[in-house]
Formats: sequence, structure tokens, C-alpha cells
Amino acid sequence: MREECPGMRTLRATAYVDGASRGNPGPAACAVILSVEGFPSREIGVYLGETTNNVAEYCGLILALREARAEGVTDLTVVSDSQLMVSQVNGEFKVSSEKLAPLHQKVMHLKGGFASFAMKYVPREENVRADKLTGRVLKLVEDIHT
Repeated sequence: MREECPGMRTLRATAYVDGASRGNPGPAACAVILSVEGFPSREIGVYLGETTNNVAEYCGLILALREARAEGVTDLTVVSDSQLMVSQVNGEFKVSSEKLAPLHQKVMHLKGGFASFAMKYVPREENVRADKLTGRVLKLVEDIHT
């Protein structure tokens, strides 16, 4: 984590992230609900093409980290219903997948840009907005292709 500069203001945010694929691999999307203290929350959904569920989850996290950084967030809490990803980012599980290793490395680099970073796991029922947004993106793509 970086040292906070004197006079620099603290800007806290919470990001709810999700990723999903229809089939594994299959058409995939990720979503972020970013709530920056003092501002309305933002919803960001991205279609990823064909990939796996776990890759989509990591893409959602990377998107959250980049968007929070662009907003000037200094203290970030990320919430996800992917127990695997949360446990890997928190150092509790090893990353053995060749597809996830570079994404995990990218996350570890990006999270170092915050004065404070925390990641926590919640059941899917507590991540409904991000889950629904991911589903809406996938449904839109399905509707376009049918």
C-alpha cells in the first residue's frame, strides 16, 4: 500500500463486483456497482465474449479497481460472491489456474494503488445488484444475437 501524502483527502468507496458466463466457457459479462462516498452509485456492465465464470469474476474486479482509481478513491472495499476469487486475492488460496494467474497478478498490482484495500466475500443474495446487472448484459447480448 502506498503512504498517504500530507493534505491528501481520503475518498472511500465500496465496489460490488460480479462475473458470469452462460456455459463454462461461454458468453460472459462482468459488472460493478461503485459507490463512492458522497456521490451517487454507478453501474458498469461489460460484455466479455467467450470465457469462463472465474475469468469473468476477475474481470469484474479489475474493472472495479480501475474505475475506483479513476474516481480518485483512496480507500476501497470490494464485495464479491466469488469465494474462490476473494480467497485468492486475500492470500488464503493459491492461484493454480494458468488463465487466472495473470489476472490475479494484475489485481495484486492494481490494489497496491490504494491507501487502504479490503476484499470480502458475501453470499449471492447480498450481491443482488451486481448479479442482476451481469444478467442484464448477458440477456441483451442474447437478444441481439437471436
